[in-house]
Amino acid sequence: MSSQNVSSRSDQREASASIWKLSTKGLLSALALATMASAHAQEAPVSSDPADASPGQVEVEANAPTGETTAAEAPTTPTATADTTAEVEEIVVTGSRIVRNGYDTPTPVTVIGEADLQASGRSNVADFVNELPSVAGSTAPATSNRSISGGTAGISSINLRSLGNNRTLVLLDGKRSVGSIANGTVDINTFPQALVKNVEIVTGGASSVYGSDAVSGVVNFILDRKYTGLKGSVEAGETTYGDDRSLLGTLTFGTGFADGRGHFLINGESSRRDGIFGVPRQWAEKGWYMVQNPDYRAGNGQAQYMPTSQAGMAVMTPGGIITSVTVRDPTPELPNRTRVLTDTALQGNYFGGNGVVNQFNYGAVGGQWTVGGDWKLGQSYDRTSLEPESNRDGLFTRLSFDVADNLNVFAEASYNKNEAYQWGGTNSDKGSVVIRSDNAFIPDEIKSQLDAVGATQFNLGTSNADIPTRITDNEREVQRYVLGFEGSFDVGAQGFKWDGYYQKGITDAHEGLYVYNTQRLAWAQDAIEVDGQIVCRATANGTAGAENCVPFNRMGVGMNSQEAVDYIMGSPFRKQKFEQDVAAVNFSTNIDNAWFNPIGIAFGAEHRIEKISGEVDPQYSSGWAFGNFLVTDGKYDVTEAYLEALVPITDSLEFNGAVRGTDYSESGYVTTWKTGLTWSPFDDLKLRVTQSRDIRAPNLQELFQAGQRRTNFLGNPYQLDVNDQPKSMRFTETTMGNTDLKPEKADTLGLGLIYRPSFVPGLGFSVDYYDIEINDAIGTVVAQDIVDRCFSGITQFCGQIGTVDGRGLDTTQSDILITNQPLNFVSQRARGLDLEASYSVPMAMISDGLEGMLSFRALATHYLEMSSNNGVDGEIDRAGQNSGDGPPDWRYRLSATYNLDRFTFMLTGRGISAGTYDNTYVECNGDCPTSTGRNRTITNNKIAGAFYVDTFLSYNVGASGKSNNQVFFKIMNFFNEDPEAVGLGPSDSSNVEPGVNRALYDYLGRTFRLGYRFEFGA
Repeated sequence: MSSQNVSSRSDQREASASIWKLSTKGLLSALALATMASAHAQEAPVSSDPADASPGQVEVEANAPTGETTAAEAPTTPTATADTTAEVEEIVVTGSRIVRNGYDTPTPVTVIGEADLQASGRSNVADFVNELPSVAGSTAPATSNRSISGGTAGISSINLRSLGNNRTLVLLDGKRSVGSIANGTVDINTFPQALVKNVEIVTGGASSVYGSDAVSGVVNFILDRKYTGLKGSVEAGETTYGDDRSLLGTLTFGTGFADGRGHFLINGESSRRDGIFGVPRQWAEKGWYMVQNPDYRAGNGQAQYMPTSQAGMAVMTPGGIITSVTVRDPTPELPNRTRVLTDTALQGNYFGGNGVVNQFNYGAVGGQWTVGGDWKLGQSYDRTSLEPESNRDGLFTRLSFDVADNLNVFAEASYNKNEAYQWGGTNSDKGSVVIRSDNAFIPDEIKSQLDAVGATQFNLGTSNADIPTRITDNEREVQRYVLGFEGSFDVGAQGFKWDGYYQKGITDAHEGLYVYNTQRLAWAQDAIEVDGQIVCRATANGTAGAENCVPFNRMGVGMNSQEAVDYIMGSPFRKQKFEQDVAAVNFSTNIDNAWFNPIGIAFGAEHRIEKISGEVDPQYSSGWAFGNFLVTDGKYDVTEAYLEALVPITDSLEFNGAVRGTDYSESGYVTTWKTGLTWSPFDDLKLRVTQSRDIRAPNLQELFQAGQRRTNFLGNPYQLDVNDQPKSMRFTETTMGNTDLKPEKADTLGLGLIYRPSFVPGLGFSVDYYDIEINDAIGTVVAQDIVDRCFSGITQFCGQIGTVDGRGLDTTQSDILITNQPLNFVSQRARGLDLEASYSVPMAMISDGLEGMLSFRALATHYLEMSSNNGVDGEIDRAGQNSGDGPPDWRYRLSATYNLDRFTFMLTGRGISAGTYDNTYVECNGDCPTSTGRNRTITNNKIAGAFYVDTFLSYNVGASGKSNNQVFFKIMNFFNEDPEAVGLGPSDSSNVEPGVNRALYDYLGRTFRLGYRFEFGA
């Protein structure tokens, strides 16, 4: 990506803003015309069939919850009365493959209905699913800003139980989908959003039913495959600050043919989101970070860490600050020896606009941070994206035909393109830039002082205002093709249902960056004067490759030409291809039972191939600040078969069991299983219990990674600064794959109850306890921990550490090199409670004369434990942490919905409880214990919780016949609550981010969404 490309992006955003204004005006005009037309239109009769109900007007049974159909139990079909004969629909609920009339699975299932999806006001289904309390820590575009080289930019995923995206199995109509990145994470952006009619979430292990990855549960996106008619929508959104503008348009058409034997469906959608570049919010200007306490010295009783406002970097400014000076040793017998001085008058001189020299006003200094003083000069969050820009386009088609009364064949094809563009933050050099004393760009006043002390060079810390911010520009194209059949047959008097399919999924990913080349920058910044001209020293010395070097001035803001910038910058990229082939066949039957309900049996087999390949231009494999891409190639296959049974023991007690045998080409054979019981001691109460063995097999990245590199900063305990704090140093970590990995094994226990008191029609609630223990979990030790453990004497980690100059950590001034590899060495345990309550009541029951339906729903998850043990540090429990992915102690969502004829109004509250920065930290203020790598001391370990209110209003402007038009308006974060301050830091590169946790808190502020939906002939 050249600088011209960056300018082009700016032009595109301006054009997008103009289009947004025109589109919004058009949308408002259409809404106004539709509303006026509805005033004269004859009201259509109210349908008594829920299938014909318009969005937001779904009829509700007296005892059934609305919207998010309960986690308490799966939807049940109406039973026939004595005077009415009704055909009871057979259904399959996610979590089981057994077809059964009104079957209630022992595993908790939450079903999000189409009405709730529409009322969410989200342009992406994943954004709504991630609001559910049982979901925490999912990868989202805004949380992957600093994943510069990992290829995750723009991904929208789902993370059940906060156990990781790769332990949640995501399905599309009960089928796997090809991954969007190397670790197999499925990007929900690639699904046809407008066709999703239900999202079923199994919050329990389901590997015996669906295979690997279903450790924390399954999320199944179910499409409306039989839709007939024409429908579409157009909607627009923006924040109360006038940014993050978005547009979404969808169109769906479905029709039958051949006297109803065939059906054709096509759906298209397009979404544009401008994102937010920089952080234009007042809360970001407060400078909240986690710093090294200026008052701390080892053993003096003060806390080591301190979250505070008005904090900024003391070791870098936009145009550079002198942090140390290297002088020749004055001892005559050591003429070539040098010493590093940090207490000269030169320290703290910084270079501003046009290279003007100023003196930095140090506040209270702790390590690399200053609190107060010129703290604002140490801020650089304005060069990151608060919300990335994203664009997606999708097309989905389906054709089905009844070739016989008992056999339907179908074909599906889809194409989705997702683009994500984001600023990854400034290039931070925390005193690591070496400027030699004969550099031609050194101002005269600095040059004279260097000569006076006999300096050979000085170190400069800079946030590089003249170097463009790091940019990630990713594009993914996902193709999916399915050929399959569904039908039934008889063997003697026994009837069977069966289905089978072959699916081919292909993801073509272009992972692009815009970063500087380290070698070219090193040449360019080392500029000297030759014959009155400033040239690169490397050019003057005839260094190969430096012939076209353009000198670059690191001292000051606005000092460099576009030519100089273009010379150091480049656009390295990698192309990756992920392929998935799946062939599966499934059978199910119900065997008559003379005493109780029929015995349900399901069995089947599946064969799957996963493959990764790619290409990288050799020039992009090394020498760049970030990226340095390598090609990963590899594949594995898996063959598996399963058997599931549902056996009624009494009229009120049922047993459900499943077993699956799985053979992986790389990681061997494994058996998974599940047992469960449901018992209804009386009609109003249902109890359930499940025990299962689940697995997660190593993914393509963990097995075959050629070497993924990332760059960040860590605190080097071998070198202390003047405040006895670990010196902040840059490191480059290379993570390799490991083909010796084995599948993770998880044992899951679930206990639950569902209570629907018959004496209070419309009321229901459920409580479910889960306990997931994972052994041989696959993981890596983070870079900071590797260095800390080596320093503390655990020598097994020392072999993973090196330096660019080959010197030890105690003397090196160059980058630290970390080598890492995933291993089966971690054990994890997650325990918690899911609670749900719902109540629906006709307004007439509250007071005569009132109309409409009032519904309430409450969902909450209490995370009791989220512990891990890597075999070295002992057990660490992260439940209750509000930093990082959490999870917090509590997540909850409350909603109240009022339906009246054409109107629907929904009020939603969503929140999280207060928590800590880190459960291992020791909070103290004076008389603190010794701060260690395992238990750091901190002045304040508390982070406040949050509560946000959303509103939704829709009005069916109506029409005649079978058409339906709806206007809707959504406000998220109605009271414009700021996110809680979360101090990031102190030793990594989080100084480029604003002080907030975007994984848990609302960071955009109040957001509006206005839309119009139409439908004909449905």
